[in-house]
Order: sequence, then C-alpha cells, then structure tokens
Amino acid sequence: MSNDLASKTIEELAPLIRGREISPVEVTEAVLERTTAYDEKINAFIRLSKEEAMKEAIKAEKEMMEGKYRGRLHGIPMALKDNLYFKNETVTIGSKIHQDFVPDYDATVVAKLKEAGVIFTGKLNMHEYAWGATTTNPHFGACRNPWNTEKIPGGSSGGSGAAVVSDMTIASLGTDTGGSIRIPASMCGIVGLKPTHGRISKYGCFPLSWSLDHIGPMTKSVYDSALLLEVLAGYDSKDPTSIHTPVKDYTKLLSADLSETVVGINEEYFFNNVDKQVEDAVRHAIKQLEQLGAKIETVKIPSLQYSEFAELVTIVTEASAIHHDNLVSRPEDFGDDVRFLLEFGELPSAVDYIQAQQIRYQLNIDFAQTFEKVDVLISPTLPFLPPNIGDSTVDINGNKYSFLDQVIRFTGPGNITGLPSLSIPCGLSGKLPIGMQIMGPAFKEENVLNVAYAYEKTNALQGKKPNLDEIASK
Repeated sequence: MSNDLASKTIEELAPLIRGREISPVEVTEAVLERTTAYDEKINAFIRLSKEEAMKEAIKAEKEMMEGKYRGRLHGIPMALKDNLYFKNETVTIGSKIHQDFVPDYDATVVAKLKEAGVIFTGKLNMHEYAWGATTTNPHFGACRNPWNTEKIPGGSSGGSGAAVVSDMTIASLGTDTGGSIRIPASMCGIVGLKPTHGRISKYGCFPLSWSLDHIGPMTKSVYDSALLLEVLAGYDSKDPTSIHTPVKDYTKLLSADLSETVVGINEEYFFNNVDKQVEDAVRHAIKQLEQLGAKIETVKIPSLQYSEFAELVTIVTEASAIHHDNLVSRPEDFGDDVRFLLEFGELPSAVDYIQAQQIRYQLNIDFAQTFEKVDVLISPTLPFLPPNIGDSTVDINGNKYSFLDQVIRFTGPGNITGLPSLSIPCGLSGKLPIGMQIMGPAFKEENVLNVAYAYEKTNALQGKKPNLDEIASK
C-alpha cells in the first residue's frame, strides 16, 4: 500500500486526502520509506528531513480534521532543489562555499507552497551552483539516473528528476537557465515545464544568470505541472523580472482536444544532427499528434543558427559576474568543471555580450512571427541519449561530440527567448527514456500543456518505470 501511495500523482492523491480516505501522514510515511530504501544508490537528496516532515504531516492532518482544507496541494509531500531559500534552514546550492548558508527569508515559491499546505521532505541534489547539466556534484556526490545508475540524470536539477521518477517525492521544482528542468526531465522520463520568463517569481532562488533563470515544476504528469503552475504563477514585486499578467486556471484548460491545434516543425535546427533513436521516437510522437487531430506545418526560423552563441555568451558572462569575487578569492573551493566555466566566462567582451543581446532581440521577433502561424513548436529535448557518469562526450549516430556543445542545443532557445517549454517522455531506447520538447508563445503555457496532455494519453512509456529493487540489490 505504501509503495502505491508514493507512486501516485497529485491529481490522484488530492481527492483521496480531501475525502479522508488516506491521510497526509500515510502519504508522507510512504514517500520517506521509499527514499530511505533507495536513495543510497540514487543520491538524489542532499538532506532528508524525516522528523520535520512527519510533524508537518500531523499538522496537515489536524487542519483537515478541523475543516481547514487548503486545496489540492494540502498534505502533498515534496522535496525541492537545494538552491531555493527556506527561512532559517541551510541551503547549500550544491556548493562548498555556501555549505553553511542559512537564508533569513523564504523564496516566493517556497512561501506559496507552504501556504498551500505542502509537506517538505528534504533538499535535492543538484549541479554545483546549477552551473552544469550532469549533477555529478564534487561536494555531495554524483546523482545517478534511476533507469541506469551508470548514467547521469541530467542537470542541473538532476536530483529533482531522479527523485520524481523514483517516487521519492510526489513532485518537485527545478530551475532552468539553459535547460536544467527539461534536460533531467528528458533523461529521467518525467514532465518538466519551464514557464515563460517572468511568469513565476525567482525571488529567493540563488541566481545563475539573471536574465535567463526560470523556476518550474517537475512532475509525474502534465496535470500536476499545470496545477503547480496555477499555484506558483503570479506577479511578485520582489522579483524585478516578474511580469504582471493574469494567471489562468491551467488544469481547467486541459481538454486534450487538438482539432484546432497547429504544430510547427523546424527541420534545419531542431532536427539537425540528432541520434536516430531519439529522432525516430519524436517523429513517431508527431505522427500520433496528427492522428489526434493536430495539423503539422513546417516552419523556418532563420536566427536560430545564432542562438547557441547568444545563449552561451549570455549565460557564461552573467554567471561569472555573480561568482567573480569568490572566483578571485577562493577558486579552489569550486569544483573543477564549474571553475573552468567561470574562468571561461571572464573572457567574452562587452561587444560579445551586446551582440548576443542583438541576436536575442531578433530571435524574439522570429519566434513571435512563427507563433502567428502555429500554436506550438515540437522538437527533441536532447539530440542524444544519457551518457555515462564522468563522460565528457556524447554519442550521436556513432560519432562522438562534446557534451557541453550538445546538451543545451535544443533547450537553450527557450531560455534566450524566455518562451514556455516543456519536456515530456515520448519513448524508450532500451531502458533509457527519450524526451520531446514542446514550445509555445509567451504566456501561453496552456498551449504547451494541452498538447502535452493530449500526447500523454498515448502512454508512450507503456507504464514502465525504473526497477529500483534491482538497483538496491546490487
């Protein structure tokens, strides 16, 4: 029974909790038991908060007995990425330098989840300072992909991806600067949504790149991502990048009706040099969307050829500006890979940065024109399958390429434009999941979510999940 509870979605658990068929205590116990049993092999957690979580579960149960039900997240256990601030709690940001950092306020997203009645079970592993896509953390150990523990789970929100697919949390949040929600969502076989830039407040999240950072849900289902977006979205005066725009009832807009939906495909960029297994899975998914009623249209986005330069220059320079003082005074306290990227980020000139922003401006124009013709754009989330932990290269159709050069090739455009982008599982290659990316117009998350919701019903993974008992026995 406990495993059954841990494996359920928020959508499944919420009515059971509200109807008192199950209690928040039972669900929290189930999630904690599963984490205790399996996380030694996965290493998704930096800190597990058993006692605190059980106290909160008892409190939630008491509130419900008194008729104080707060909504669909009340009594739902969640662990969060360890770069989101919790008042008077240690937040490491996956680093040595901030290993004893204790914020004196909650992140806005944390405050909203607390108000909604979420039970926090711990802090999740991440790439150091969110500056990387492997979650091979030199200070807290490598997080492993639950489908194959020799593989990376992706990053920087690798702990979130691994914990969600392993049922060690009912749902989670990630942060995404170049793909750090969608990359682990793809590699771990879950749903990961990066909303429009400014849709969810970033106040109280340690920054990687001010103009590229996003916070978004990582969940077992599209409905759960839509629900978390409803709760977390909204203007926040504490975040200067927050946008004052209406928040919709995203769960009510999930119709799965694609009869009026036009799906755009860009061949030149998003299907260029893609591993055949990945490409076949995504193209099959597109055919299924067509069978569900969507119209498919090929589109051209000329400025995409320059997007990698724009994303790279923006992210490395902004990240290095944030960490400059520590890079000068205590460089040895960074992991080797992060230190290399921070040193590299000191090299681009002001001219490079301004050119990157000019490309960004043109990309926004080109994408806006594209979304006058189509409702969403679909592509692979990644052009390759998850590599082994420690590998610096990836395999694409038998050829070796730099991991760093390839990993944000398809996800980066969503950050440089700030457009909503979601990764959803669309198949398996052996025992490794493949992700499909769905992008939409600014502040039209409902477009992205509804296409994902319709596709989800095809059950691309056929109910398959990682075999954690097999992993634990090794």
